[in-house]
Order: sequence, then C-alpha cells, then structure tokens
Amino acid sequence: MGGRAVPLGGLKPQVLLAALVLERGRVVPASRLVELLWGEEPPVSARSLIQTYVSKLRKAFADLGAPDVIVSRSQGYLVRLDDARVDAAELAVLLGKARQQSQGHGHDPAARLLAEAVALSRGPALSGLRDTLLSGEARRLDELLVSVQEERFAAELGLGRFDHLAELTAAVARQPVNERLRGQLMVTLYRLGRQADALACYREGRDALVDELGVEPGSELGAIHSAILRGTLELVPVDAAPAARTATAPAQLPATLADFTGRVRELAELAAALRGEAPAVQIVAGPGGCGKSALTVRAAHEAAASFPDGQLYAELRGTSDLPATAGEVLGRFLTALGMDPAQLPESTQERQERYRTLVAGRRVLVVLDDAASEEQVRPLLPGAACCAVLISSRDRLAGLAGALFTELDLVTPGEAYGMLARIVGEARLAEDVDSAHRIVDACGRLPLALRIAGARLASRRQLPLRVLADRLTDERRRLNELSAGDLAVRSSIALSCRALDDRARTALGRMGHLGLPDFSTWVVSWLLETSEAEAEKVLEVLVDAQLATLSGADAAGVLRYRLHDLVRLYARERAEADEPAELTASIARVLDGWIALLSRTAVNSPPAESTWRPGAGHQEPDGVTVMAERLSDDLDAWLRGEESAFAVAVERAAATGLHRHVCDFVSAHTAIEQAASSYDLRDRIIGVAMTSAQHVGDPGLAADVLAKLARLRFFQDRFAEARQLFGDALSRYRDLHDVRGQAAALAGMGLACREPGHLTEAVHFLSQAATLSHALDDRVGIGHVLRIRGSVRLELGEYDEAREDLEQSLAAYRRAGSRRGVALSLRSMGLYHRARGDYETSMGVCADAATIFAELGDDLMHSYAVRAHAKAQMRAGHSAEALPRLEAALATVRAKDDRWGQAITLRVLGQLHLAEGRLDLAQDYLDAAMSIWDAMETPLWRARTEYDLALLHRSRGDVEAADAAFAHARSVFRARGAREYAEYAELPV
Repeated sequence: MGGRAVPLGGLKPQVLLAALVLERGRVVPASRLVELLWGEEPPVSARSLIQTYVSKLRKAFADLGAPDVIVSRSQGYLVRLDDARVDAAELAVLLGKARQQSQGHGHDPAARLLAEAVALSRGPALSGLRDTLLSGEARRLDELLVSVQEERFAAELGLGRFDHLAELTAAVARQPVNERLRGQLMVTLYRLGRQADALACYREGRDALVDELGVEPGSELGAIHSAILRGTLELVPVDAAPAARTATAPAQLPATLADFTGRVRELAELAAALRGEAPAVQIVAGPGGCGKSALTVRAAHEAAASFPDGQLYAELRGTSDLPATAGEVLGRFLTALGMDPAQLPESTQERQERYRTLVAGRRVLVVLDDAASEEQVRPLLPGAACCAVLISSRDRLAGLAGALFTELDLVTPGEAYGMLARIVGEARLAEDVDSAHRIVDACGRLPLALRIAGARLASRRQLPLRVLADRLTDERRRLNELSAGDLAVRSSIALSCRALDDRARTALGRMGHLGLPDFSTWVVSWLLETSEAEAEKVLEVLVDAQLATLSGADAAGVLRYRLHDLVRLYARERAEADEPAELTASIARVLDGWIALLSRTAVNSPPAESTWRPGAGHQEPDGVTVMAERLSDDLDAWLRGEESAFAVAVERAAATGLHRHVCDFVSAHTAIEQAASSYDLRDRIIGVAMTSAQHVGDPGLAADVLAKLARLRFFQDRFAEARQLFGDALSRYRDLHDVRGQAAALAGMGLACREPGHLTEAVHFLSQAATLSHALDDRVGIGHVLRIRGSVRLELGEYDEAREDLEQSLAAYRRAGSRRGVALSLRSMGLYHRARGDYETSMGVCADAATIFAELGDDLMHSYAVRAHAKAQMRAGHSAEALPRLEAALATVRAKDDRWGQAITLRVLGQLHLAEGRLDLAQDYLDAAMSIWDAMETPLWRARTEYDLALLHRSRGDVEAADAAFAHARSVFRARGAREYAEYAELPV
C-alpha cells in the first residue's frame, strides 16, 4: 500500500486474505473460510483462529493507514477495496474492452489493451498459494490469462506482426496441448518462412496430445497443418473465435411458471445477488419437488436485464439415467454464442477453453438446471468474474469453491395454501376451507405435490375438495393420488433414491416402514445392526441426497434426522416390496434397544416407588451402557423428546405382531420416574399395550398393563377410575399369587383414596401394602408406601404415627439409593414439622428436598418443595419473602398442566393475601382453587379452601356467609376424619 508491502504473516492468513479479495465486495461465510484453510478436518478452535488471523491482518493494514479493509458481518467477512486494483478483475475488464475494440476499431487498439492485460501478470496466479484449497481459483485465473494471451497473439497476427515469436514459443512450451496457441505459433513460423519448423511444431503438438490426452489434434489445428502443406494458409480463418459474435445475444431461459407463488425472500435474495457487480456462483439446493427449477428460472428472468450479453440455459438431467455431458452442453453454448457448428472443437477441453474465451469480459448469465455433481458443472463455469452462474441441484455441490447456497425447504403453510389457490382458484377453495387445508397437510407443503393436487382439481371441476382430501388422508393411496400427466411424486422421489448405495437404501426403507416422526442415530444403528458412527454416516448420505434432513440434537446430544411424509411413504412402499421378512426383526431390535436403555437407566437411578420391570429375553445392543450414561444429565428432557417416537413405534410393533415387545417396552417405560410427560401419548402407548397383552395371553402381563393404566389415571387426577382399575389389577394379582404385584396395586389404591380424602380407606390399603413390601424386603416399595401412609396419618392428625412412618420411609429410600425418594420423604417431613409449628425445621428439610429435585432436573416436584418451604416461611411471618417463590411455583405447575399443583398453590397464595389483608386478591385465588377442586372431585381439599373463604367472609364482616362456609367445611372434616375437625372447633373471631 502506497508502495509499501503489507506483512501478511503465514500461509493461512494469506489464504484468508486471498479468499476475501477474490470475492471482492461480497461476504465470505466463516464456514467457507474454515473449509478453505483446513479442508474437511478443521480443528475445534477453527473459528477462533479465523478471528485471530483477521485481527492480525487488520493490524497490518491499520499500521499502513487502512484500518477498515476487512469488515465483519453477521455470517462472515468481506474486504473493502474501494479504488484498490485487483489484477484478476482488471484483467477481465481489459479483455472485455479489447474485444469491443476489435469489433469496431480493428486489431491495433485491441492489441494495445491486451498487451496491457498481459503485463499485469507477474507469474502464476496466487503464487505461493497453489498448494492450498485455492488451487481451483488459481487454475481459473491461469486460464483467463491464457485467454488474454491467445487474443493478443491473434491481434498481433491480424496486424501482420511477428515480434511475439519468442513469447509465443515459451507459452506453447508451458502448455503443449493448447491447440490454439500451437496453431498461432505454426502460423507465425510459416509467415516467417519457417515452414519446416511449423510442420515440426504440429508433429510435437500431435505427440503431446496423443501421449497426454489420448486424442488426435482438433479440426482447426488440422486445417492449419493441411493449409501449410498445400501452401494455402491465407485461406484459413485463423482468428475465427474473437470475430464470432452474434448480432443478437442468446436468450435461452425457459418460460417462468405463470402461477409461481411464494419463496419471496429467497427470490429477492437470489435476484439481488445476480444483479451485483461481481456475482458469484449461486446454488439452489433442496429435495426433489421443492421448486428449485421454478425458483431458479424465475430469479434468472428477474435478473436477465443485468446481463445484456445473453442468458444461457442448460438442462443437465442430473437425476436421469443419461446426464448431459460437459462437451454436449458446451457445444450448445458455443453455438448460441455465435460459433459455426462445423468449427466446434472435438475435445471437451478445447470447447471449455473456447467457451471461457468467448464469455470473458461479457455479462452473461448461465443457468444450469438439475446438476448431478461438481464434476458435471465445473467445465461449464465461465472464467470471467463478470458472468453469473445459477445452478439448481438436489446435491449441495459443496465442492464448488466460492459458491453461495440457497437451501430450499418446504414452503410455509400460507405459501402452500396460496399455491393451491393460484392453481385451483381462490373461490373454489373458499367453498371448503377445511378440506383445502387437509389437502395442503397431506401434500406435506411440497410444491410438486401441491401442483399435482391442484392440477387434479383444476382438471376435474366437479370433484369436491373433500373427496380428494379423503383420498390423500389414506396413506396407502396418497402416492397414487399424487400423479397427474407427466408429474408424479413417486417418480420424483425415486430419482433421488436411484443413486443411493445398498446400505443407505436399506436404512431409508426401514426408517420409512417404522415411520417415526424423527430418528436418532441410536435408532438407526439398531435398525441396521451397526454402530452409531456408521449409522450417522449412512444418515448423512441420505441428507446429501435430500431424502432426510438433520432436525437437531436431543437432550443426550444425539443427532436426530427427519423424513418428509411423502418420502416416508415411498420408502415404506419400497421396503415392504424389497425386504418384507426383515422389517419385523428391525422393529424388534429398536424396541430391544429402548427396553435395554430404559432398564439400564432405571438401575442407575432407582425410582421412588415399586415398578413393573420388563421380562427377560431381550437382546441388549452394543453400547447401551454408554448410552445410559449420556442420559443421566437430563433424562426427563430426553424422554419428553422421544415420546412421540415411542408411541409410533409401539403401534407399528403391535401391527407387526410384536405384542410381547410392546408390553415389555411399556414396563420399561413406566419403570422410569418422569417429571412430566404427555398424558395423551402415555395413554396411547398403554392403550396399545392393553390390546397386545390380550394377544399374548399371559394373565400376569395383562395385570401389569392394567396396573399401569391405573397409575396413569391417577396422574391424570381421575381418582375414582384409578381406584377401580387398581382394584381390578389387585384381584388378578391375587389369583396369580403375585405378591409384588399385590403390593404395588394396594399402594396405588391407597394413593387413589388419599387425594379425594378417603383417609381411613387409604390407611387400610397402605398398611396391607406395607406388610407385603416388608415381606419382599423391597426397600423402594417400603419407602414409597410408608411415605404415603405417613402423609395420610398427618391428615388424620395421628402425628406420632406419621413421624414414625416418614422417618422409616426416609431410611428405606436411603438404603435403596433412591435420591428422588429421599427428596419426596424430606418434603413430607417438612409438611409434618410445619403442622407441628416447627417452621425452621420445616424450611430446612424442604430446602434440602428442593435442592435434590433441582439436581435431578425435576421442575415439577421442585415447585412442590418450594411451595412447602414458602408456606412455612409464611407461617413464620415472612410473607414478603414467600410471595415471589409461590408465584414462581404457580408458573411451573401451570406450565406442566398440573391441576393438583395449581389448586394447592392458588390456595396458599389466597391464604397469604388473606393474612396480609388483601381480601380481593385472596378471594380471586381461593375461588380459582375452588373451581379446580370441584372439577377434580376432591371434597376434603375443597373443604379446606372453603374454611379459608369462611375466614375471608368474617374479615369482611359477612358473618352469615362465614358461618355457612365454616359449617359446611367442618362437616366434611368430620366425615373424612381429617385433623381439622378437632383443630377448628369454631371459627376464629
């Protein structure tokens, strides 16, 4: 700068700066810089190193008075060169000007400009960086310089000059298979009277072509040789290429779709990029049928005015059996650019050189549709930076250096509806909007499917939308329905599958048959009986083929992949035709994997109650121990993320006859403590297991599943139903003499009696469960039953017995190693100490419980412990400190849709506001709690809240309402045997 060299540092900073300069004025993504500097195996600290290199380069430029050369952007960096000269760009500009001069002003001005262009070269392009990943760009610049040299020698020959002989001889020596340069050297030698040397030059060139490329000289070089032999050289048009310019610029773009809809952002970004001063190669990638071709053609039309020298278009047939060859496409391009078809070079290399020569310095847009690979595309890329290339491909073509990507996914719901409306007509869709949305959903928002559905409706004006929607809803008919004319979703997907290897094709088929909403690498490894690493490689092949998408990572850090619904249906169809016998076994392996994983997790983290464990005989896949360890940090989050997959898998397993697998999976699933889950999905899973248990014909299995359903009903606050189901399960266990089952069912009955306030009955069932648990020496069972019985005795006012039960429960849980059980018992001990007026001790044990729940990631029970702690604070006179913690607890139980927790927390908040004299707020909270108690049919808790309302009425001076509420509440206390009957003999004044 200013005549002073800028110290750039080592090789990698030089590559970085070169990459930015070559993309003059455009942002280079950081990911692209990482790829250029380190290839496929970058270090973990790659992005940090990029920042370091940029910082050092900025300092080097700042020291010379140019601090703002490298500019940061959100996605990467760009170089701001302002008026600085970039040799590569200036070379292309001079070449373009020279061609314009040669058209209207003869060879002399063109020769001067071309000599100026040649003078810019001071050696090989990107010297010192040619062994880096910029080598492809270096070759492109070299080819541009060769084009300039060819044009210059042609101009010199056109002027009758021969003083370039030494330079031309050196150029041919460097490029012995460049036929144009060799022809120019032969002409120069011949016109200098050196015919023998000219013929020797031809023989040397022929030998080089045969030895290096295995081809004979092209027609033009042969024509020069023949003319020399006949002495008729002046009849051969030596410099046909520069003069071969059509009067009309090629305009080959196909028509754009009249009903093109959506893709507003992508279209605007593509068109703007193409209109830029130095447009890069733009790649539009996406799955088959997503509208890549429609978008590229539309964007090309919108940007066409920026390319006055023409627009070239080629359908590369990348997904067909016969992809277009580079030589074939180059021949069409050269003809469109004005070359006589009879003079087209034979070899692809020659055609490529001519093509790049013709478009250098011209604003030409090249659109390449349906590209198969980088190898197919590279020969078709112009060498001139002023040309633009727009490519559509199912492959991402990541190997094209400097290319910018537009990744197409499905259209948005609004765009999908709009596309259907453009084809069918807005008014027709308005007649049955629900069916229209069902059609959009069945098409999976895939443009090709929407276009086909729209075409079927448009060609059948009398076909009701509801009929087509019903047909598409049937998964077995959907692909058949999505066919119209030469458009078919099935054939589009088949084209993407054609290039898959056997392993990837098998994976796709088994994934489609299993039909999960998304797949972890664990599941796919089980489907294929391979390692997780190998499964990930196969899945990446499917991603590259646009048949699967990476949907993220789950709570265990395991990558997850998704199939589009229509791809899933096609894959299932093919799998059932290609390997029907293996499909059931692959599903069994998936359930075996989950069963082993959940069972291992249950062993690592003992639950807080007795559970039903799966039967033996399931094969444990390799790596399950490590997988279980990865789940230890956030098991609940992993379970929540996997529940939809669980539900689909058990339904598919039941449909294929794997009924014992279904029942054993449900046993393993319910053996895991879950802080929160979708009751609907658990209901769906257990419902399948109920049917499967009947198919198995095992009475014990049927009793287990019935007990699991009862447990679910309890969690759903359907206490009467839970009690009935636990009773039915208990009868079956007694018939089977299953003592462990009886203990679990009796404990469940005790719980189902406690919540609605049947306290005496609860103690009756829990005492029986305690006896059986002691006989089994089931520490977890003992801890669970005694904790529940202790809490019921606390409700009854039997304080000594309650404390004894709770202390024994805590000891049993500690012996069993159940941290969750310990936390539950500590919280119950906190309730005991609060009831006895020992608020400090209550707050201490509740805080300990909250800490454990937090460490376990159990947000729901953490909120229960926080609420118990806050109520003790409130009783101790620290209401101001308790209020925000109670409000946070309420937010948690609402987020978890826990009605019981909401009602209790609302009641405590009402009590707090009542104690603080905020009567209106108190009434709001207490009334809200009353509504939930009524909905849940829990009369004891309703009576306790009614007692609080009696106190509120008394505070307002409404004695009549207070006495009525108090009398009703006290009658319930008496009927239920609750301790409040003795404690609240009369309403405080």
